[in-house]
Amino acid sequence: MSEAVPDGGPLKGIRVVDLTSVVFGPYATQIMADMGAEVIKVEPPEGDNTRWITTGPVPGMGGIYVNVNRGKRGVMLDLRRETDREALRRLIATADVFIHSMRGSAIRKLGFDYEAVRALRPDIIYTNCYGYSRRGPESDKPAYDDTIQAQCGIPHVQGLMNGEPGFVATIMADKVAGLHALYATMMALFHRERTGEGQEVEVTMFEAMSSFMLVEHANGAMFSPPTTPAHYHRAVEPNRRPYRTKDGYVAALVYNDKHWNAFVGAVTPPWASEEFATLAQRAKQIGRVYGLLGETFLTRTTQEWLDTLQSLHIPCSRLHATDDLFENEHLNAIGFFEEVDTPQGPVRFPGVPTWFSKTPGRVRGPAPMLGQDNEQILASVAPAIAHEPD
Repeated sequence: MSEAVPDGGPLKGIRVVDLTSVVFGPYATQIMADMGAEVIKVEPPEGDNTRWITTGPVPGMGGIYVNVNRGKRGVMLDLRRETDREALRRLIATADVFIHSMRGSAIRKLGFDYEAVRALRPDIIYTNCYGYSRRGPESDKPAYDDTIQAQCGIPHVQGLMNGEPGFVATIMADKVAGLHALYATMMALFHRERTGEGQEVEVTMFEAMSSFMLVEHANGAMFSPPTTPAHYHRAVEPNRRPYRTKDGYVAALVYNDKHWNAFVGAVTPPWASEEFATLAQRAKQIGRVYGLLGETFLTRTTQEWLDTLQSLHIPCSRLHATDDLFENEHLNAIGFFEEVDTPQGPVRFPGVPTWFSKTPGRVRGPAPMLGQDNEQILASVAPAIAHEPD
């Protein structure tokens, strides 16, 4: 079992006051906690919404909440009350990072905008997690994963592939934006380490996802004049899908010239010819190539194809369900999952996906119950205003 102690990791000694909710901000601060930061999650009396949107062993401890808030300490404050706002001010004065996901107008109204927080701790790193940049016309507009996916073009490119627009089956915008919030905060901390200067950081879902989508889908639309529409044709090709075999499916990428020549040499499909000899030739007719490969994969079983492809060092995989990850041989061999004792029973967390030789991260402990650390944390910064959760 992992011990629930907040020591070790590359962020040891960093204190984070976390006013984020749902997944965008909490995913960023979960990684900070895994890496050794002391993350103090501040919640309103009703708690973070993710406590209630998925199931868990007890009410208010749903799976998403427990995962993205693991290893954090928990404080409940009603920021409509001046005594609780004062408690937060005293806590901020001890922090290295202040991160929130409220709308700009809401955080200003409460009195915790950057200027107010900087007055409490001049060298603080202050990270805003917004839907849209404050510099544009959609500033302060509410944002959710579905609406951001729609606005940055994900359902559109899914429609090019599948014939009908659709969301991808993961909350991609929240998680991508969370990773942006993490690295941006870390860069600001690095700057402070070198110069002593704190600063304000803004990370937004729409801009993060627009950048993410345009890595490949900008394609020829980046040029003036544009040479192609803004999509990467291979990624949206309708025949780009797991290949059906005699008894199931296999994912395989017979793509570069080395892999292609190995595949053709071993399998000798009847349609192989010089018109497919180079990557450039295949890229121009990738839909046709995928269709011909699809016909060929129907001729053998999944295991037969895996044996062949692996012997040729061609990237391939059997199709798995997300449940299968918990029993994955590779993940279990490297100790990816970390079991932690919690008041609700043992929890098997997906662990830290990065590795450090000197300062490894790890799951620091369970997610906090609502307000569980109020007395200890608030007493440490302001004994006169420490109080029990309502």
